[in-house]
Formats: sequence, C-alpha cells, structure tokens
Amino acid sequence: MRKQVKSIAIACLVALGLTSMATYGEAKTLRAYTIWSERYAKAIFDAFTADTGVKVQWIRFSSGELQARLEAEKANPQVDVVFGNMAEAFVDGVAKGLFEPYSPKGSEVIPAEFKDKDGYWTGVALDPICFMTNGQFLKDKGLEAPASWEDLLNPAYGKKLQMADARTSGTAMYRILSLVQAMGEEKAFEYQVKLDSSVQTYTKSGAGGALPVARGQAAGGIFFLVDGLEMVQKGYDVVISYPKEGVVAGIEAMALVAGAKDPDLGRAFLDWASSERMQKLYGENEINLIPTNPDVPPATAELDMSSMKILPMDIAWAGENRERLVKKWVEEVVR
Repeated sequence: MRKQVKSIAIACLVALGLTSMATYGEAKTLRAYTIWSERYAKAIFDAFTADTGVKVQWIRFSSGELQARLEAEKANPQVDVVFGNMAEAFVDGVAKGLFEPYSPKGSEVIPAEFKDKDGYWTGVALDPICFMTNGQFLKDKGLEAPASWEDLLNPAYGKKLQMADARTSGTAMYRILSLVQAMGEEKAFEYQVKLDSSVQTYTKSGAGGALPVARGQAAGGIFFLVDGLEMVQKGYDVVISYPKEGVVAGIEAMALVAGAKDPDLGRAFLDWASSERMQKLYGENEINLIPTNPDVPPATAELDMSSMKILPMDIAWAGENRERLVKKWVEEVVR
C-alpha cells in the first residue's frame, strides 16, 4: 500500500511538472537581443530551450547598435530581455526608461558590485580589456608584447593597429574607461589622439579587428579578453598581454525590457540565467568569460583575474557619462 501511495505521489509530481512546463513552454517564444557572439549566444539560448522547451528568437548587435535599437523601439518593444550587454549601457538605458526592475531568483549569490541595487540589471560575466598582438609581428620587429599603454605608441605599430569604434562598440567604451581610470580623463584623451595616428581602422564591433590581427593583416589592438582567447583557441599565433597601469573589467549583464510583450517569460529566463547551471555553461562550451557567481570557478588559468591589475570603476558614473565620452572621442580623437 505504501509503495502504491508513493507511486501515486511521484506520478502527481511528474504530472504537475509537465503541466507547469507545458504552461511555461506551450506556444511560447522568448525574444532577446544580445551582444554576445553567435557561438556564445547560441550555446546559452539552446541550453535554455533544452531545459524548458521554450524557443528563443534572438538577434546579435554590437553594444551601441543594440542600445539605439531599444531606444527606437521604446514605444513598441520587440524583445522581452537583453542578455549580455555591458552594465554601463544598462545604466544609460534605465535613465531612458528602457528597462524594468526585476531581481531574478538565484541572483542573491551574485556579489552586489555586479548587479544593480534596484534590480534593473544583473551581471552574469566579467570580461577585462587586454592587448592582443600578432606573434609573428613581434618576432619580426624584435619586440616584447606591449606591457604599458605607452608601448602602443612605438612607431613600429604605425598604421598597423585595429580596434573598435566607440560609436558602435562596447569594447571601445571599456577601452576609453580603462584609459580614464588609469590616467585621468584629460590625459586619457591626449593619449588617444596620439594613438589614433597608429590606427589602421576602427571596426564596427569589438571583435572586428581580432581576425585581422590573428592573420597578420594588422599588428595588434585593444580588445576584450574574450575575443583574444577566441583567437588562441582557433590556433592563431597571437600574444595576450596587459598594461601595467591597469584595465577595467566589463560586466556583461541582462535585464527585463520595459513594456515587454511577455514579461513573465522574460522573468523566467532571467531566473534561469542567474543559476549556477547557466554560468557553468561557459566552461562546458569554451565561452571565455569569467563567472559572476562565486560558486563557479573560471574555466582556465587565462581567466584568473588575480594575474591582472583590474582598476575599480563606478558603473553609475560610466553609464551617466557614456554618451558624453563617446561624443568627446568623436570630436577630439577621430574628428
């Protein structure tokens, strides 16, 4: 009799779970924007579908493009969530009414410095700025990998650097923020004016210059670590290094879009994406990001931030000054 009761109880629980999942997934499709590469985003969204049965329609943009899209669609939002944009972009978006507050279940373990105190955004990964240089270029020129911001002003790099355009790329924004934190704003912009003379091209996306550097079409550039390690994984001869003066680490975050057509599904995704399970997907899929969940260790030694000088950054200040700094970069650096 006890076995029969137990079997009935289990059957009820299973049925309840299936009913819940059916309600969760039936005729439901999550819509999302992301700045993550296609490979990274697909791994995450496919895992969500595998766990829940909910399909995901997603589009990838560079950070600046994503933000412009949200602003243009504010009266009629086309997505439920943004997953993987930079924290300072969310701060900027909150001021413009683009996001709704929601503190996901499971996000309690994520340290306070990696999430908004009012729940508008939650950090899911960290990504420091780094130098990436073509290994053969360094050998040919008899140079060591750059270890200071000043090293990139070496004439050997003249018109051979590629890096991102601040008007469209979050990578460029964090390059600027790294320089401002390391030198102060005035000297940071003076430096960028000098550096501009060595830049071959400014790419639309942060990763846009990674392959040209890897193939030797450019000597080097300033990237997020995620893009440098991607080239290493693909077997290219590149060298990753860091300026001794320090860099900032970008916080990759997620948020619920204000006026989303399916906010409940958006919240369900944010709950799932706050889990230890989601951040373990980084290591399982060679996603070169540093987990914000302290219970999930970095997948490789290259992702151990203790070997880098990480500068503190005021996310609120960065968000509030984002547009001003980009405008200043355009007017004073690229002109």
